[in-house]
Amino acid sequence: MNQDREDEGYERIDLYNEESLKSLAESYHNILTVIKEDPTREGLIKTPLRAAKSMQYLTHGYSLDPKEILRGALFHEDYKQIVIVKDIEIYSLCEHHLLPFFGKAHVGYIPNGTIVGLSKIPRVVEAYSRRLQLQERLTTQIKDCLQEVLNPIGVAVVIEAQHLCMSMRGIQKQNSVTTTSEFTGAFLKNSNTRQEFMHLIGARLH
Repeated sequence: MNQDREDEGYERIDLYNEESLKSLAESYHNILTVIKEDPTREGLIKTPLRAAKSMQYLTHGYSLDPKEILRGALFHEDYKQIVIVKDIEIYSLCEHHLLPFFGKAHVGYIPNGTIVGLSKIPRVVEAYSRRLQLQERLTTQIKDCLQEVLNPIGVAVVIEAQHLCMSMRGIQKQNSVTTTSEFTGAFLKNSNTRQEFMHLIGARLH
């Protein structure tokens, strides 16, 4: 594993797989050649390696186990009201065009004797989003993970995101937002509970 350090008032350490970096960098070098660029010119000499490191970082979710993230901070608590972590920033790559989509995730659950450390929910979102994704699948994966590990009375997940594959190419609509939602248990069966969640996150289904 290779470590990248940057000292500009703080220290940042990124870990990279050397073998994967080399293979990715070679592929990006070939891409530059195919699109009629010159990989040897000054501005592009280090671009294949930079792009390789970027791709490894953007897909590091494959090396994370979201369920184990949750299991690392479970606590017994007799609390049966909605717990919400909202406005979780998401950055992911659309698997169809390898272009980013980004936005906010709102995650809620009603405990059934077990709660989880609040910081673990954004980490679960991060673990699933840092992969090649579809927004629909991402929403379902987050919901399934919380439902399986916490066994709560209900889970609610809403994601609102903009997709660069829509705004940079194709239909080229700049301000369109895609909203996906998944509900289980009380959120699925009880419209009042679901509406309370939507009110608390300040979102509406587009």
